[in-house]
Amino acid sequence: MKTVFLLFDSLNKRMLNSYGGKYIETPNFNRLAKKSVQFNNHYIGSMPCMPARRDMHSGRLSFLHRAWGPLEPFDNSFPEMLRLNNTYTHLVTDHYHYFEDGGATYHNRFNSWDFIRGQESDPWKAMVQPPLEKLREKYHQSQFNLSDREGKYYNYVINSEFIKDEKDFPSVKCFQSGLDFLNINKDADNWFLQLETFDPHEPFFAPERFREKLKTNYRGPRLDWPQYDKVKENDEEVAELKANYLALIGLCDYLLGTVLDFFDSNNLWENTALILTTDHGFMLGEHDWWAKNRMPLYNEIANIPLYFSHPDFKKYNGEQRNVVTQNIDLMPTFMTMHGHEIPKEVKGKSILNFLDKDNESDYCALYGYWGGGINISDGKYTYFHYPENFNQYDRTRYQYTLMPTNMRQFFSNEELQTATMHKPFNFTKNIPVMKVNKILKKTDPHVTLVDTKSALYNLKEDPGQLNQLHDNDLICRYKDLMLKEIKLYDPPEELLKNYFKEN
Repeated sequence: MKTVFLLFDSLNKRMLNSYGGKYIETPNFNRLAKKSVQFNNHYIGSMPCMPARRDMHSGRLSFLHRAWGPLEPFDNSFPEMLRLNNTYTHLVTDHYHYFEDGGATYHNRFNSWDFIRGQESDPWKAMVQPPLEKLREKYHQSQFNLSDREGKYYNYVINSEFIKDEKDFPSVKCFQSGLDFLNINKDADNWFLQLETFDPHEPFFAPERFREKLKTNYRGPRLDWPQYDKVKENDEEVAELKANYLALIGLCDYLLGTVLDFFDSNNLWENTALILTTDHGFMLGEHDWWAKNRMPLYNEIANIPLYFSHPDFKKYNGEQRNVVTQNIDLMPTFMTMHGHEIPKEVKGKSILNFLDKDNESDYCALYGYWGGGINISDGKYTYFHYPENFNQYDRTRYQYTLMPTNMRQFFSNEELQTATMHKPFNFTKNIPVMKVNKILKKTDPHVTLVDTKSALYNLKEDPGQLNQLHDNDLICRYKDLMLKEIKLYDPPEELLKNYFKEN
């Protein structure tokens, strides 16, 4: 078996024509839709980037126990399990979070990997004394702060000085590396390629030719990085940010086309599976929000694209499925495709079961941020659950881990001084873990969450999730379903107490 797994970041499925998008032409996503089965109710799991990837590796949700962090020693990682069972695994990525403290255990699970530099805040190019005045004129004030070398804008502004031509863009280099792997190994068997790009994640920086048809009236300095906040920009600035996102969608569509062309010219459709999805979506002004992390997990973030092409199921190409799937289902799917056993700790299901038939009644998706609201959807309704008085309730939030790192740094000394050893959970393979109190800071997303009230939406009648339902019987039904799903994960005692008042 040969598998190509294409993973984008922050890909909003509403931009894609095959999912009803009318913002921009996406001919290559359309090509893939005709060559695959399209899943309409595919959902996220743990949020955001690295928690999502932990779910994909392990086949189970992590957000009930842990925020952003590395793979743990007890986690089942599908690339490693494939690797140790004679399936060659290779990662090509420009996703620099893999190489920070909070992600440094993921890429090492593969046989080999190629890291392309330069995305967002990747500490890539060294400029000790950047030309501040020149750069200040070049960038919008909302995304410029070179006085803080630890800030998120510093490296981006410097990196961008070295990305001039289309060939310089990290995602372009990323796909070229993926094509190199395919060209070398197309006649070999039993391999898995994960070809992954940070695009269309912000900042929305694409080659100029993808902006040519997306003119706006904005005439200010470079503006391609929306704030994680309510929409506060004027109409021209909003239009500019959206146009820059669409330009990146155009680039992603073009890059996808290079892979499809390779499949066509080498007839890989006959012996190679191709799966495409993303880690999560992105708010582009819907509900008056930009980005993610702070607002409820509306479907613009939670309901994501999934295309699945498999040579043994090609007679179903062009069809769609409404079964509820989510990113934890990828791990058991890949394991099954390559003929390997699925570990008992896995909670996901194999998507292979739905390539030839649909099932709209038996499955649901549980998803959320650690320390935030908990959410569930069965494709018909979505329920967002927050404890009563969320912002005032017991803010003691414990993480359970053997890998005490946050996104870019170790847990603080203050946090580690609270650590005690906790008995094993049902997924830690009889290994005890540290129980550490997360010391919240004013800048943490958990402190700045907004609209933290439970809500129920009818997705069939209200796909935009604009009108809350106040049906107590339905709310109780979905709350009970949520609690049933949570208990499958052996949740921390304080979670049940804080969220559901269970002792």
